[in-house]
Amino acid sequence: MTDDAGPALSLILPDEAATARLAEALAAAAQPGDVIALRGDLGAGKTALARAFVRARLQDLTEEVPSPTFTLVQTYEDPETDALVWHFDLYRLDKPDDALELDLEDAFADGICLIEWPDRLGGYLPRGRLDLTLTISSEAGGRTAVLSGPPHLLDAAKNA
Repeated sequence: MTDDAGPALSLILPDEAATARLAEALAAAAQPGDVIALRGDLGAGKTALARAFVRARLQDLTEEVPSPTFTLVQTYEDPETDALVWHFDLYRLDKPDDALELDLEDAFADGICLIEWPDRLGGYLPRGRLDLTLTISSEAGGRTAVLSGPPHLLDAAKNA
């Protein structure tokens, strides 16, 4: 969880549509400089949430939203804010210092960042981020999301 986070918010996401609604709410509230750290096991829904976030944020997007599993990062220009939306998938990152080649400083300063496997950044993961942990629940297809971080993003998640 974040170093300076307040209380956690827990949500039940019974299906992929609920996960998409959460992503849409976060996309509407996110501001340049926001970092969303997506945690969870393989298959927990991190990439699905990130894709839904990008599609919601960039409503006129006509291109596919691929997983950056092999490229490590994919960027999208947000015409409303002139900020880039950065989607990192750090599963294949060998060591935290390797992430410096991905323009992390620019991403964290001016962009909106979605980071899958954020623990691979070690000490480079910024404070003040939204931590969002997805777990597969016992209900078929369902997920549980636990969030902690900036109030503007938690408030948006509550209304998803």
